[in-house]
Amino acid sequence: MTILLAAAAVLLLDVYAVVLVVLRAVVYRVRLYRPMLLNVGLSFAPVPLSLAAGIGFTLFVHYRSHPLESASVLEGVLAVMALAVPTCAWLLMFPNSVYLITELNFSHRVEGTPVPLWYDIVQTLALTLSGIANAILSLAALQVFVIVGQQNGNQLTVESWVFAGVVILLGAVGVYLGRYLRFNSWDVRHPASMARKLWSHLRERGKPVEAVGFVMTHAILVALLYVPLFLLAWTSLVAAGL
Repeated sequence: MTILLAAAAVLLLDVYAVVLVVLRAVVYRVRLYRPMLLNVGLSFAPVPLSLAAGIGFTLFVHYRSHPLESASVLEGVLAVMALAVPTCAWLLMFPNSVYLITELNFSHRVEGTPVPLWYDIVQTLALTLSGIANAILSLAALQVFVIVGQQNGNQLTVESWVFAGVVILLGAVGVYLGRYLRFNSWDVRHPASMARKLWSHLRERGKPVEAVGFVMTHAILVALLYVPLFLLAWTSLVAAGL
């Protein structure tokens, strides 16, 4: 029930952000800022992907828990694919959720706009919070699967926290790559091109320091939000008899 309520709350926040973006164009008769709508969709994508990855993880753990002689090679390959494919897809899409933090630069506002500043503040804040909520929900779901899959009962494990920490850090790296080098999740299809652009970018004076500062400040912000919320949710799950 706790997970369902959390998912419902996050979905409502996503819907509210979309409504505010659309109403901005309708009420104030300005151009609909479509990139924001696209970003909300990309931000929500990790949530269903995390559930698919969790199911794949469960299938993989079930396969590993059986004696090897009772399972065929094909079953093993399918179990690995059921885990690897949605997990990789989720990890690639995860930065899109955290990326909405960068919408706070108000790049959508133009000089002379009839939209009041207070409206754009609420709209952009709702958008940012929806992205962070999507990130926290999807990561929390997978961390729970990791804990349960380790068969440690209701004990939080070091491995699960390492997993969450690495994902948060990689998410911040993804946000930097998206904001400053304009990379998208699907650009991983061209790793050589990405590597060349990144190398060229980091050779510019001051960029390495800026990159480290950007990644660390964003990662710490998400971690400070994620850890207490996850602990609260986990306590509720344990109390409910997980």
